[in-house]
Amino acid sequence: MEVQASARYIHMSPTKVRLVIDIVRGMKVRDAQAQLTFMKKAAAEPVLKLLNSAIANASHNFQMPEESLYIKSIVADGGPMLGRFRARAMGRAAPIRKRSSHIAIVLDDLA
Repeated sequence: MEVQASARYIHMSPTKVRLVIDIVRGMKVRDAQAQLTFMKKAAAEPVLKLLNSAIANASHNFQMPEESLYIKSIVADGGPMLGRFRARAMGRAAPIRKRSSHIAIVLDDLA
């Protein structure tokens, strides 16, 4: 049985988040938690929080044991962008795009 969780409007670029989620995709839950705990990327913190939420959903809502779970799919899509402007030479302006992410995870049973 599949278990889902999502984190929306994470104030971080989807490109940076994808660097982290590509490492843990397909891993067992315990291994992914250990990997994310010691990773030096800033995106590891919201991904770990989302993984823990999905594990809690599985154990509380569906009584699935944590040892039998693995990450079936995890994706990071782009969220809304905040538009800002930076002053440039000769009275011009250049856009600054402050990006956000929507992260979705699906856990499944190994059996």
